[in-house]
Amino acid sequence: MFVKIDSSWRQVLSAEFEKPYFEALTAFVKNEYATKTCFPKDSQIFSAFDHCSFDEVKVVIIGQDPYHGLGQANGLCFSVNDGVAFPPSLINIFKEIQADLQKDFPLSGNLERWADQGVLLLNATLTVRQGEAGSHQNKGWETFTDAVIQKISDEKEHVVFLLWGGFAKKKGAKIDRHKHHVLETGHPSPLSANRGLWFGNKHFSKTNVYLESLGKTGIDW
Repeated sequence: MFVKIDSSWRQVLSAEFEKPYFEALTAFVKNEYATKTCFPKDSQIFSAFDHCSFDEVKVVIIGQDPYHGLGQANGLCFSVNDGVAFPPSLINIFKEIQADLQKDFPLSGNLERWADQGVLLLNATLTVRQGEAGSHQNKGWETFTDAVIQKISDEKEHVVFLLWGGFAKKKGAKIDRHKHHVLETGHPSPLSANRGLWFGNKHFSKTNVYLESLGKTGIDW
């Protein structure tokens, strides 16, 4: 099966695209997009991979579901399109960056600027029906994104994995921590952040200290 995705990822994940679960997933997603309003737009389903090739991955951030509001999702976890109001979790991410790195609050919530520097912004589920959170869960996306994480863990080294909240920690449980740098904290959602589980984690400066210790360029958050 041919999937329109960055060539480096197509090579690494070619076996997944031929598996029965992925064929069933593709049929499901095609039908959903043909009969319902779904996000992100179909050309952006694999945006996380298109903006960050396999060879360039330095950091992985794991989200759960795309935003399901009109015009929000752009295929990158926690990211919204230019001109869209920042969701609460993204506001808290930017607040932590501001405190951690003394950076000004950005004008745009579009995180393509991170992805283009080697940050894979990976949702566990890559599509969703408008207004129905979780509507495309348990259809095969989670199996696919588990395979993505496993490939990175197995075939690369010295990648920083940022696991925010219980879901991401569970998703990243099999990462080889002898080869990679794993940072864990609470989820940036208000529910978690207001309980003291997010702010002060300094994941952004810690990521750059680690990358720079290896002679790599840090991320301009």
